[in-house]
Amino acid sequence: MRIVVVGGSGHIGTYLLPRLVRAGHEVINISRGTRRAYTDSPEWAQVRQVVADRQHEDADGSFPNRVAELRPDVVIDLVCFTLDSASSLVARLRGEVGHLIECGSIWRCGRSALVPTTETTMTPPFGEYGVQKERIARLLKAETASGGLVTTSLHPGHISGPGWAPIGPVGNLDPTVWQTLAAGRSLRVPGFGAETVHHVHADDVAQAFELAVAHRDRAAGEDFNIVSSAALTVRGFAAAAASWFGQTARLESVDWDEFASGMSAEHAATSREHLERSPCFSAEKAHELLGYAPGHSSLETVLEAVRWLVEHGELVVEQPLVV
Repeated sequence: MRIVVVGGSGHIGTYLLPRLVRAGHEVINISRGTRRAYTDSPEWAQVRQVVADRQHEDADGSFPNRVAELRPDVVIDLVCFTLDSASSLVARLRGEVGHLIECGSIWRCGRSALVPTTETTMTPPFGEYGVQKERIARLLKAETASGGLVTTSLHPGHISGPGWAPIGPVGNLDPTVWQTLAAGRSLRVPGFGAETVHHVHADDVAQAFELAVAHRDRAAGEDFNIVSSAALTVRGFAAAAASWFGQTARLESVDWDEFASGMSAEHAATSREHLERSPCFSAEKAHELLGYAPGHSSLETVLEAVRWLVEHGELVVEQPLVV
């Protein structure tokens, strides 16, 4: 099949496009051309590259035509962030494309209520990003249910892997968290550290997209959580991370205001966005319908990312990794 991937040079595309080539598909990648894949793979030589600015072309209405004119059998959209953008693409592809697969986010769900959260037990989203992702998922489900375009939406957790910083034990991207744990110093955590984060390796997300392509009939009109086998609590995550450097985590429970006062406003806001949601999701539906089986646990996923950062000098720590 001819598969057009929109935004395939990022986290997911790094692993997805080589998978699709190996599966025998003709693959076209539409991207701005400003980023290279995080890991090299010989399959990239077989990927046709189309340079386009999605945001600009969405604004002038030309992007859906650009996609349709490539005559794809399947479109995988990894960078759709607004209902308007999704709506215009669906309208243009209706009747011409066999399957549209959208990348959503677990942030389509708000604060955790029932855990692990399934596709049918989500709470209302908050924040513009999460609200838009939920609206897009509902649009796609309704489109297929009405007899229109066959669609699927996949909703990954905190995507991680080698080449970029992972969400850390207190829910942000602050490198000093890793340095504190590596040195055995005391780390402030908000409350009792019982909040959760739920990671997924970028290659496991790519696996899910490949499965959705292969099992179109089972994926039609469905939405899927795509996460690792288990979420991590702040306290458990910090303890494991410290052990990677041969240390025992020393955690200091503080209230939110004291926690936030010790870091930049950006890192504090990121922590709040993650920990307030406290995500813990089930991927059982994806397993049952698609055969999804994550190859990496949350800890394995983050360790791989941290090791890459240390080995490439992007994270400087006092103690070396011992695992």
